[in-house]
Amino acid sequence: MNANHLLDNINHFFQISPRDINSYSPLTLAYLGDAVFEIVVRTIIVEEKSSTVKSLHRQSSGLVNAKAQAGLMSRIMNTLTEEEVSIFKRGRNAKSHSVAKNADIHDYRTATGFEALMGYLYLKGEMERLLELIRLGLTELSL
Repeated sequence: MNANHLLDNINHFFQISPRDINSYSPLTLAYLGDAVFEIVVRTIIVEEKSSTVKSLHRQSSGLVNAKAQAGLMSRIMNTLTEEEVSIFKRGRNAKSHSVAKNADIHDYRTATGFEALMGYLYLKGEMERLLELIRLGLTELSL
C-alpha cells in the first residue's frame, strides 16, 4: 500500500477490493474526476491565499466549472498520451442525461472529458501525472 495515495488508504481502511479500471463508465470516471479536480484546486487556493471562505469559494468556482475546464483541456491536449486522449474522448462523447448548467454544450462535453481523465488518472494512482496536467493547464491563469 502506498501511504501517500488516498485511494490506497480508502481501499485499505474500508476493506474495498480495487476494481479493474476499465470497468468504470466514462461518466463514473468524470463523477470522481470532478471531485479530485476540485480538491486539488481548493488545496492550491487555500495554501496560497489567506481569505474568507466566501472569497475562497468564489476563486475555486472560477476554475471548477465547464468553461474553465474546457479552457484547461485545450491547453493540455497536445501533451496527452494516446491512452489519455482516448479516455478524454470517451468522457467527452458519453451520453449524459444531465443538462449543461451555465455552460454551452461544447464546453460541458469537453469538461466531462477532462473530468473523466482526472478520475482515470486518480484511479490508476498516477497522481503525479494528474497534478502535472493540472499545473500545465493552470499556468496561464493567475490564481
